[in-house]
Amino acid sequence: MSLTRRRFLTISAAFAAGPARALAPARWRGMALGAEAEITLHGLGAEEALEAALAKIRACEARFSLYDPASELSRLNRTGKLDASLPFRALMQLADRVHEATGGAFDPSVQPLWRALASGGDVAAARARIGWEKIVRDGNRIALGSGQALTFNGIAQGVATDAVAELLAARGFGQALINIGEFRTLGGPWRLGLSDPEHGPLGNRTLDTGAVATSSPAALRLGQETHILDPRGAGGVLWSTVSVEAESAALADALSTAGCMMDADALHRAATALGGVRRITLVTHAGDLRSLSV
Repeated sequence: MSLTRRRFLTISAAFAAGPARALAPARWRGMALGAEAEITLHGLGAEEALEAALAKIRACEARFSLYDPASELSRLNRTGKLDASLPFRALMQLADRVHEATGGAFDPSVQPLWRALASGGDVAAARARIGWEKIVRDGNRIALGSGQALTFNGIAQGVATDAVAELLAARGFGQALINIGEFRTLGGPWRLGLSDPEHGPLGNRTLDTGAVATSSPAALRLGQETHILDPRGAGGVLWSTVSVEAESAALADALSTAGCMMDADALHRAATALGGVRRITLVTHAGDLRSLSV
């Protein structure tokens, strides 16, 4: 989680295999929620559908972006309170689930610590402000604790990816690749290459209708710290890369972030408790691969 782009993309070189490649796809490329984004879509009416997908992305940015001063998240961080929209509350509820399942390793209230490390601020004071349990919610009203601020950079890209996938599926598209910092596919097979910022390309996987999110702490550093921070202060990152395959990009996004600070057994327990997770690929600091089936 971070104030700027949370990580470099480490899943790349995606393409459709099989008969669907005979039809030239429509593509959109741009920026979304601080990350490079791309949608590849097969089928009639693709250009119109891409316009609708872009509108969906911009709606997500208006709720969850740290980069838009008018977004719901920015207003919450600035004033400490918010009358939240239904999508904003739904994201908070998913964050609740992941926070509990990961024993606090996933905690969007880490933003003051990230900001202090990035700007040379008071790190000890910032760490004292972390605490998902300090946030008060009453219906649609959200109130932060003193000095708190949130970042959804460890989940919002997945939420946007899911929103676009659901929109395209509802329009009848059965073959699409959505990449908004995380990947979600409709149809397939799609071949995705896994790489690590320290060790380079590590292999390929094939994905049919599902999601993949990948977190690599060393993709960006804040001085001596990686950009993915342990909100518990429990000792930092344990893996060079964590890649999660799941039914939902939002779930994969959040769990891949938290998983960087969790040992394999704890990560497997969290994935089992959350449900909807298919496989987790772990890359050690030595470059070795470990796969967890859920």
